[in-house]
Parts: sequence; C-alpha cells; structure tokens
Amino acid sequence: MANSTLAILDLKDNSIGPYGAQALSEALKTNSTLTTLDLQSNWIRPNGAQALSEALKTNSTLTTLNLNKNAIGPNGAQALSEALKTNSTLTTLDLGGNSIGPNGAQALSEALKTNSTLTTLGLQSNWIELNGVQALSEALRTNSTLTTLDLQSSWIGDNGAQALSEALKTNSTLTTLYLYLGSNSIGHNGAQALSDALKTNSTLTTLDLQSSWIGDNEAQALSEALKINSTLTTLGLESNSIGPNGARALSEALKTNSTLATLNLIKNEIGPNGAQALSEALKTNSTLTTLNLIKNSIGPNGAPALSEALKTNSTLTTLDLGGNSIKPNGAQALSEALKINSTLTTLSLENNSIGPNGAQALSEALKTNSTLTTLNLIKNAIGPNGAQALSEALKTNSTLTTLYLWGNSIGPNGAQALSEALKTNSTLITLGVEF
Repeated sequence: MANSTLAILDLKDNSIGPYGAQALSEALKTNSTLTTLDLQSNWIRPNGAQALSEALKTNSTLTTLNLNKNAIGPNGAQALSEALKTNSTLTTLDLGGNSIGPNGAQALSEALKTNSTLTTLGLQSNWIELNGVQALSEALRTNSTLTTLDLQSSWIGDNGAQALSEALKTNSTLTTLYLYLGSNSIGHNGAQALSDALKTNSTLTTLDLQSSWIGDNEAQALSEALKINSTLTTLGLESNSIGPNGARALSEALKTNSTLATLNLIKNEIGPNGAQALSEALKTNSTLTTLNLIKNSIGPNGAPALSEALKTNSTLTTLDLGGNSIKPNGAQALSEALKINSTLTTLSLENNSIGPNGAQALSEALKTNSTLTTLNLIKNAIGPNGAQALSEALKTNSTLTTLYLWGNSIGPNGAQALSEALKTNSTLITLGVEF
C-alpha cells in the first residue's frame, strides 16, 4: 500500500548511489505527499540525477530537493535543467559541490529563462567560472521568480562579477546573493561593479562578500552605494582588509543609510580608530540592529568609543566584540553603557582577557540593566572572583536568560557561588560553565 502521509524524507550521507536514486525516482512519479527530499552526499552521480529528473517532470508535490555533494557533473545538471523547464512545484534546489562546471551552469541558465517557480538555487563550489556566470547573468535579466542565488567558490573572476552586476541593474526579484568572493577571484573592478549595481538595484536585501580581498578603496565604493541604496538590509564583509579607512567610509554611509540592519565586519583589522568611526555612526544611525566586529584589534582604546555610542543608540540589539583584547578597562567602559542602554539584548565578549575586574564591572551593570538577555564571556580568565561577582548580579537581575562562562577557570568556589545564585534567580535558562 502506498504511503499517503510522509512529507519530509532525509537520506543524507547514506551512500544510496545511482541505483537508490533510480528507485526513489520511480516512487516520486506516483507519490503525492512528499514535499522535501534530502539526498546530500549520496554519490548518485549523473545517472541518479537523470532518473530524478524524469520524476520531476511528472511529480507535482516536491518543493525542496537537496542534491549537495553528489557528483552529478554537467550531464546531471543538464538533465535537471530539462526537468525544470516543465516542473511547476519545485521552489528550492541545492546543487552545491557537484562539479557541474560552466556547461552545467549554462544548461541551468536556459531553464531559469522559462521556469516560474524556483526561488532558491544553490550552486556553491561548482567551478562554473566566467562562462557559467555569464549565462546565469543572462537568465537573471528575464527570470522573475528566483530570490536566492548561492555562487560561493565558483571562480567567476572580475568579469563574472561585472556580468552579475549588469544583471542586478535590471533584475527585480533576487533578494539574496552569496558570492564568498575570495574563492571567486574577484578583484577591485568586480567589487566596483557590484557597488555600482547597488546604486540602482531595488530588490537585493542580502549581499555576502566574505573573503573578497576588499580593501579600503573597495569599502569606499560600497559605502557610496549604501548612501543611495534603499533595500539592502544585510552586508557581509567578513575576512577582508578594509582597515580603519574602510571602516570610516562605511561609517559615513551609516549616518545616512536607513535600511541596513546587519553589518558583518569580522576580521577586518579596523583597529581602535575604525571602532571610533563606527561609534560616531551609531550615535545617529537608527536602523542597524546587528554589528559583528570579531577579531578586529579594537583593544581597550576602541571599546570606550563603542560604549559612548551605546549610551545614546536605541536600535542595536546584538554586538559581538569577540577576540578584540578589550581587557578590564574595555569591559569597564562597556559596563557603564549597559547601565544606561535599553535596547542591547546580546553582547559577546568572548576571548577578551577582561579578567576578574572586568567581570566585576559587568556584574554591577547587570544589577540595573533590564534588557540584556545573552552575555558571552567565554575564555576571559575571570576566575573564581569574577564568577562570584556575577553570581551576586544573578541574584537580582531579572532579564538575563543565557550566560556562557566556559574556559574561565572559575574553580569550585566560583561554581558554588553560581549554584547559590541559581536558587533565587528565576530567569536564567542557559548557563555554560566548566571548572
């Protein structure tokens, strides 16, 4: 008897191979309930992809298909492309890590010109290169349904970025674009082209340019775009080299930009000067809610500037300053801000060497702060004295729900103090400790 209830089937990492895929394909031709099929890492190869493609031509319920890491190659991509030309239900297709190459990308591009249901396409780590991305760019000019495109590690190059930029000037549906440019060999011209596209594009909300060799000049170009763009809400610049000058340029844009909500600047060596520039922007910006500054060498001199901004900023809810060596003085400065700030809910100070004195200062702030819900103090050498200070705060604080204290050598005395605090605290849900 045929199953009439199963909607989600997860078979990832099962080595089903092409024969298993063929068997599943036969079932899909008649099944009328399955909506999600996950076949990641099953080595179905081209033959398995071809079998699934035949099923997609008739199946009318499947909406999500994950074929990540299946070695389907360009022939498998070609078969799936033919199915996409007639299939009217599939909305999400993940083909990451399949070595489809330029030919596979070109085949899929032809399908995107006629397909009217696919909204998410993952082509990460496929070596589609310039020819592949040019074909996709052509498709994006006419496609009216795709909202998310993942091209991380595709080796598209400078010219490929420029081709995508031209498409973004006319495309009116794509909202999320992942490029992870470092593995795409995009240089200054490509970044400049993307910046120019942002000046006219009115739909893109998320742009991830992680590891893109973006320096201060490229950051300046992006900043000019942000002064005009009114739709981008998330910008990822992790692991680049924008430095303090790039941070200053972005800060100027943040003073007038009214849509960006999330800015990721992990590992950009902005230093204390860059932190000071961003702090000035935070004093007037009213839309940014998440700022990630992990590993930026901000130090104890940059932390006070951010603290001053937090005293007046009324929109930032998440601030991550992990790995910035802010030390006790930086923690003390931030503590003063927490006594006043009424919007920050998540603060991460992981690996900042704040010591027991920094923990003591934060504890004093927690006694009056009424908005912070998550505090990450992992690897800060707060010791038993720091843990005891935090315990006193927990006895009166009524908003903190998550506290991470791993790697702090709090010892038995620190653990005992926290235990006593938990007897009266009624809000903490998650406590991470080791001693």
